[in-house]
Amino acid sequence: MRIKSLIVVLLSLFSFFFEAHAQQKKYVVRTVAFYNFENLFDTINNPNNDEEWLPKGLQRWTSEKYKQKLENLSKVLMQIGTNDKQKEAPTLIGGCEIENRNVLEDLVKHPNMSTNDYGIVHFDSPDKRGIDVALLYQKKHFKPTSFINIPLIIYRGNSNEKDKETEEDKLDKDKIEIAYNNRVYTRDILLVTGFLDGEEINVLVNHWPSRSGGEKKSSPFREAAGRLAKKTMDSIYKVNPSAKIILMGDLNDGSYNKSVKVGIGAKLKKSEVQQFGVFNPFEQMFKEGNSTLFYRDSGDIFDQIMVSETLIKPDFSTFQYWKSGIYNKPFMIQKFGRYAGYPLRHSENEIGYSDHFPVYIYLVKEVK
Repeated sequence: MRIKSLIVVLLSLFSFFFEAHAQQKKYVVRTVAFYNFENLFDTINNPNNDEEWLPKGLQRWTSEKYKQKLENLSKVLMQIGTNDKQKEAPTLIGGCEIENRNVLEDLVKHPNMSTNDYGIVHFDSPDKRGIDVALLYQKKHFKPTSFINIPLIIYRGNSNEKDKETEEDKLDKDKIEIAYNNRVYTRDILLVTGFLDGEEINVLVNHWPSRSGGEKKSSPFREAAGRLAKKTMDSIYKVNPSAKIILMGDLNDGSYNKSVKVGIGAKLKKSEVQQFGVFNPFEQMFKEGNSTLFYRDSGDIFDQIMVSETLIKPDFSTFQYWKSGIYNKPFMIQKFGRYAGYPLRHSENEIGYSDHFPVYIYLVKEVK
């Protein structure tokens, strides 16, 4: 009798675990990444400020060094976000500090990346250093439908207040000339719209003005970039109130700075995000002591990926944000000397990876 009872119990347990396993949900995972490529220049003298990155330039930038840079970058890019459960390379990769389309062509054709068949969206920007932003995408998963570069027009001094000028001021040729000479030429914002496995996604790739001249003095430039990014998002919502938007980039500001908190209006907690709002998972990561770069032994997260309120819904029947990360494996970290613990970058003695660590998020969708 006891044996029969034991058999009944075991059969019940087996049935329970079998049904539970059968009811387990399955998800498709897509990785979205951003990486500052740090001076991805070729060795060809182009009509931009690339003299430093030529064979006879300050960096003594030879073909061998360039090839090693491509090797290193492609190695990192193909590993971002991968683990025992997620083995596929990123579907979308935003990048910055890119000289031109040619270097991107060389990168995606590298043996480390070529099997994933990446497409390229890139525009030349007016940046004084001749560097741009771009988006790489796996063609089998993402189909671009439109893309545009949105210029960030900012000025030094009082001409930053151009929105307050009168019509007479705008027609004054002398003032126009002064404004032109005071313009700060920086990177455009890249907006790409397309279908991720059949679902429309909008991606904004950013590289905001640097802190050259000091954080406080240069802050208005990044604040203007934040407002422009939010204005762009708002224009998307006017066309489609349910649009899904990803904002990524090297912002040269932390998640706590005015450019992010006020300009974009990014929130720390999902519960704080209202309709048309923005969630920034990297604010919590910074609070936990994580960094993507270091300056004078102080770490910060300038590289961030944010998502719209439409990507933090509890319904995973469509793509939704899952979680975020910083990819900082030991081989990418300086091990010795004054900069031990920093990202391993280019130096006189070796070709590193970048002075930033890449960041990523996972988008997930339930498979029925």
